[in-house]
Amino acid sequence: MPTLAKVTAPKPEAAAVLSKAVARAAERLDISRSLLAKVLGVSPPTVTRLYSGAYLLDQRRKEWEFALLFVRAFRSLDSIVGDEATARKWLTGENHGLNGRPIELMQNTEGLVRVVQYLDASRGLV
Repeated sequence: MPTLAKVTAPKPEAAAVLSKAVARAAERLDISRSLLAKVLGVSPPTVTRLYSGAYLLDQRRKEWEFALLFVRAFRSLDSIVGDEATARKWLTGENHGLNGRPIELMQNTEGLVRVVQYLDASRGLV
């Protein structure tokens, strides 16, 4: 009796998925490419190539970890406020719990981690 081969769609490559997710999250939060470059720790031309699809994030580099944290922050913020305009205001507004503006804090490693932890803790309260 012949066996039928299971037909499955090819799995998208993790680098392509994360690269696209980072670009979309930045667009939805109205974060400039130069600011995204600072968050990811890459050059502005690299971010331009990322947006065009000519560059994929590398799992072996720190940019991968920063991208995961950035997308995690976006998803947490989106689940808390549910509105992109409110999310943008939150990012640019003064936050007494974080002792600064989240968008400014996210430009360095410690600040990005603090923002993600703050959002995770806030999300747990909902």
